[in-house]
Amino acid sequence: MALFMLACFDKPNSLDLRMATREAHLAYVRDHIAAVKVAGPMLDENEAMSGSLFILDVADLAAAKAFNAADPYQQAGVFERVEARGFRASIGSL
Repeated sequence: MALFMLACFDKPNSLDLRMATREAHLAYVRDHIAAVKVAGPMLDENEAMSGSLFILDVADLAAAKAFNAADPYQQAGVFERVEARGFRASIGSL
């Protein structure tokens, strides 16, 4: 397994859609908790949710992208863009 980062940036004015989809998203993450090292919402300057950040422990980049593709937020169209990259923790611990 390896670590991967997903930075998921919400579309403008999508907070209502995010909130309407939130319970399904959280249930999805709980169902895949073995792969999730850390996750949470990204916040804008007003501390409103504006994206999601994940550190995943999965087999490869394709698995990280598949995790995102099945996320209810992605399926509902909450995200404007998603960046998926390998990640190496060099300071701190997960």
